[in-house]
Amino acid sequence: MRIIVMFDLPTLTKSDRREASLFRTNLIKNGFFMVQLSVYCRVTRNHDDARKNVGIIKSFLPPHGSVRVLTITEKQYASMQILIGDKTASETFLNTEDILEL
Repeated sequence: MRIIVMFDLPTLTKSDRREASLFRTNLIKNGFFMVQLSVYCRVTRNHDDARKNVGIIKSFLPPHGSVRVLTITEKQYASMQILIGDKTASETFLNTEDILEL
């Protein structure tokens, strides 16, 4: 299961750029990796874990802009077509088998 975060944040003022950078930094700290500019992804174990991570994202949302979250299964993610370019190293490296459940 994967969570995809897509965002469009204002960067006109220094304060806006700081908020956008802080949001991006928090995504990375919480296990997300960049798929494309303003599109981040994370592997989760199940729906409950995905719901928990969406709640974490809500805790550090910037005050302005647009942030969207999409939760999809691994099968749906694997069916994504790459029309130009290649998979990122993080996409190739991480999959559900890499998650250890205790």
